[in-house]
Amino acid sequence: MSEKRNIRDHKRRLLAAKYELRRKLYKAFCKDPDLPSDMRDKHRYKLSKLPRNSSFARVRNRCIFTGRPRSVYEFFRISRIVFRGLASRGPLMGIKKSSW
Repeated sequence: MSEKRNIRDHKRRLLAAKYELRRKLYKAFCKDPDLPSDMRDKHRYKLSKLPRNSSFARVRNRCIFTGRPRSVYEFFRISRIVFRGLASRGPLMGIKKSSW
């Protein structure tokens, strides 16, 4: 199940990267108060016709092992639970469990 979520999220990332420039351009035209309102409406319509998954707001950081969406360390791309297990066993380079 986690593999399916990660694949879906990866597709969203690719789509968001593909439409990023176009989306920013349409948003800039929509927000520009100097343009006539009919032109702004035309660009707002074009923005609404872009794929829904092309928005970066729909991209979610997920754990590459479990697919967990919350408490994911962005540097390692793994969740805190998996990170703790890997740090205890030692396969993460430069990371060791602290004790004092």
